[in-house]
Amino acid sequence: MNISMIRYILGIVLKVEGLFMLLPCLVAVIYREKSGFSFVAVILMCMAAGFLLSRRKPSNTVFYAKEGFLCVSLSWVFLSVFGALPFILSREIPSVTDALFEAISGFTTTGASILPDVEALSHCILFWRSFTHWIGGMGVLVFILAIIPMAGGHRMYLMKAESPGPTVEKLVPRVKNTAMILYGIYTLMTVAEIIILIVCGMPVFDSFCISFGAAGTGGFGIRNDSLASYAPHLQVLVTLFMIAFGVNFNIYYLILCKKFRQAFRSEELRAYLGVILATILIITWNIHTRFGNIWEALRHSAFQVGSIITTTGFSTDNFDIWPQLSKTLLIMLMFLGACAGSTGGGIKVSRFLIMLKTVRKELFSFCHPHGIRKIKMDGHLVAHETVRAVNIFLIAYMLIMAFSILLIGFDNYDFTTNFTAVTATLNNIGPGLELVGPMENFNLFSPFSKFILMFDMLAGRLEIFPILMLMNPSTWRRS
Repeated sequence: MNISMIRYILGIVLKVEGLFMLLPCLVAVIYREKSGFSFVAVILMCMAAGFLLSRRKPSNTVFYAKEGFLCVSLSWVFLSVFGALPFILSREIPSVTDALFEAISGFTTTGASILPDVEALSHCILFWRSFTHWIGGMGVLVFILAIIPMAGGHRMYLMKAESPGPTVEKLVPRVKNTAMILYGIYTLMTVAEIIILIVCGMPVFDSFCISFGAAGTGGFGIRNDSLASYAPHLQVLVTLFMIAFGVNFNIYYLILCKKFRQAFRSEELRAYLGVILATILIITWNIHTRFGNIWEALRHSAFQVGSIITTTGFSTDNFDIWPQLSKTLLIMLMFLGACAGSTGGGIKVSRFLIMLKTVRKELFSFCHPHGIRKIKMDGHLVAHETVRAVNIFLIAYMLIMAFSILLIGFDNYDFTTNFTAVTATLNNIGPGLELVGPMENFNLFSPFSKFILMFDMLAGRLEIFPILMLMNPSTWRRS
């Protein structure tokens, strides 16, 4: 195992995180907040630790899948630990466990919070919470691949380990150029949302924080009611951007290249938009009596469907008191998630399509034992390795979910609370139902349960296997 290269990349990650913290420092200067000094202290720590880890570039820069998975999982752990320090040093979240929970929830774009009153936080801390969503949305290692020249055959392993979906493809021959294209599209869409929200009347600070959350499909609000108190037209705009960030970024690249036919023939995109439209219509019909106005019901339904399927987690209404049908549909969307190659979480639409096609293939085999039927997506054959990876992912996913529900059951809360708490963290959504509903928080859980949920957030964001590699004894054996 190439330990020296892993060490070197971790050092770069910490230095990049230190640079990212300059932005909340600037916010602290603008609002004259003393909490900004905590960021200065952490920047110095990040730079010092980063320099020590990366002061010597290894002579051997090539490593493979095992090192790539290990590097990604350790990077996210380091990011979260150092990202939690400003909360602790500023004394705005004095508990180490709670600060770590908040940081991991931010970087994994989960948006589950332990804070009962977010409006009591300083502007620089609020900005950092939301900015961690943006950092984690596309992935910090993808960012590093985009800006730092790194020779060797390991780049694709890093991208595969950090990027969501059953398969990861290069948009162009060079991995660095692919990373630059992805981050370019991501940044342009974020800037566009910020500008549009400001022009349409949202305060500048709010526009930045909300846009970071929508872009990274996180869910940290800067008001206690999430987005409920914003004007209806602003809620509609955020709805559209949330859905847009849940689309595979390869689609946007194809559109930029004017390959419209190839872009819109995507089965995953059609299924994603079809599910959104169908669910919005059903929930609108189901909740229209609550609002007394079909258009109000449509707006809230569209916002919540867009928020849940993209695993953003913002809310405009307490959907925990909606009719049972609507809540059931929202829980189903939590599992479905957004498209592969987007910033959204969940199992991913493409995996569900592959699983459905696999079931159909088996049914065909029962009826026609000598027949041959291949699984295709967008007219291309799906490799057996991809189908196998989807099946194994689902098995690991269900096992982690079952054990997590069992373990947090020691806190003795009701099943709906426990089930949706694990669902919300493992799928990187944020709010659940009952005691962890959209108007509640996760502070009720014991430290032990919070660590279980932190593990779920990391496992969900990294799609399980990179984080499991940390606990695999064979990972640490020298080969």
